[in-house]
Amino acid sequence: MADRVAVLLPFRDVGPWLDEAITSVRREALIDRLVLVDDGSTDASSDIARAHAADDRRIDLVRTEGVGLVGALTLARSRTTATYLARMDGDDVSLADRIALSCAHLDVHREVAAVGTRIEAFPSEHVAEGMERYVAWQNGILTPHEHRASLFVEAPLCHPSVTLRASALDAVGGYRHGPFPEDYDLWLRLDGAGFELAKLEALGLRWRQREGRLTFRDPRYALDRHRALKAEHLAARLAITPRSREHGFVVWGAGPTGKRLARDLERHDARPLAFLDIDPDKVGRTRRGAPVHAPSFLDRPSRPFVIVAVGARGARDLITADLAARGLAPITDFLAAS
Repeated sequence: MADRVAVLLPFRDVGPWLDEAITSVRREALIDRLVLVDDGSTDASSDIARAHAADDRRIDLVRTEGVGLVGALTLARSRTTATYLARMDGDDVSLADRIALSCAHLDVHREVAAVGTRIEAFPSEHVAEGMERYVAWQNGILTPHEHRASLFVEAPLCHPSVTLRASALDAVGGYRHGPFPEDYDLWLRLDGAGFELAKLEALGLRWRQREGRLTFRDPRYALDRHRALKAEHLAARLAITPRSREHGFVVWGAGPTGKRLARDLERHDARPLAFLDIDPDKVGRTRRGAPVHAPSFLDRPSRPFVIVAVGARGARDLITADLAARGLAPITDFLAAS
């Protein structure tokens, strides 16, 4: 009988944490297969993985000489025909029933391609203030509508917490190599293809923060790579959104954040009609060849689509509240992109 649920767990040199990670996944009886990809480990990780494989017939252990995360994930995907693919990293801890609850959600919600869980970043001494805010922001996004409305701010799902519908992953071409974060790229492509993203209310993963994690050292995860990737997909979204097609779009934020986003959008032939700002020193000037107006510009009969791109903490929420008060709705009338 074909597998229903498989876990994809690539790892490299995570000896101090791998045993706990694998053990936490093995506790779930629902799993049919656990694909471990040893991506060229040089520490005790290989021995730890072999010991688990010898003890659990569900484990499929394969080794590469170091093909990178996307290559390892693609290899893991190729070794199972399971309907659902749960992700896991070799230094995190999967909490009880995470995968079972995620698969139950996918069973009911056929339009959802990827479902994550709430996460806890640990240990506290390695969790910076910015990471605390990011985790709190992620954990506050649950429904498909909330994910779609938040997608251009930042990646709204923590990759190792996610369970994917295999058919949806294959429909968008699987994981993709490139100068960008592979998980954010996947969420954007799934959204662009019409699939939905969601998150369970349950806490399902302890997400380890440590020195050496790809998030902190790989250039693909740098802020400029995130901006370039989101601009590519945001331009495509603007091209199919009725309000932006009929009335164009404006960028609310004439500071550095808004200007950088506008520059990246220009590379995809998407140029704002204007910038909006509340700073009287900016209103009346130009940014990247477009005029800067006060928010009252939106009171015109043919309102343009609005992209919110501001860097000051708390400003995004204030602006989206203002837009809502003007009768504008997220997704159809505006999107936050910072």
